[in-house]
Amino acid sequence: MLFINWKGYRFAAWVGQTLLAIAVLAAAVQGKWQNAIALALFLTVSLIFLVKDDKLPTLFDFLFILAALLNAGGWVWGWFYAPGLYDELVHGFTMFAITLALSFLAYSSMLPIFRQHTLLYLLAVASFGIAIGALWEITEWSAGKILETDVIGNVDDTIIDLIMDALGSGLAAITSLWALQKWTDSSPPA
Repeated sequence: MLFINWKGYRFAAWVGQTLLAIAVLAAAVQGKWQNAIALALFLTVSLIFLVKDDKLPTLFDFLFILAALLNAGGWVWGWFYAPGLYDELVHGFTMFAITLALSFLAYSSMLPIFRQHTLLYLLAVASFGIAIGALWEITEWSAGKILETDVIGNVDDTIIDLIMDALGSGLAAITSLWALQKWTDSSPPA
């Protein structure tokens, strides 16, 4: 349990919160209001995760903040548009972190039951993440139409993002199963 609920993760997450707040300000100063708003949303959600510290393993809080910081680098400093795999890797890692945290919260009341149904748990968590990824792509497409910004490059970009979302969600399902076993082993009986 120490590995998934180490207090050092909590401290690192609070440091990440501070850095994320600075990134929100940097985006606002640059006049990148859409990016500032998106980062502020990450900041708010991650703050809720940190305040509800008994609902998630501290490792999940830290990974969520790390995903937000990686997105901040892409939005504030333009790393998404640089040559290389930054956009794809961040997409996969972000979906991994979001799926890990949100699925643990969404399924928390069923964790003891899911412990007995490994395949069902893996499928539920992976499907949950893939659905979030699909909604994210719809949101990006809608933002491009409504705000008349270049959010999505082309269909290939969307498909690659969906593939990375699926890979991140699958990894989150496996990691969540491992954490579930640790979490339920150390949780007091209800």
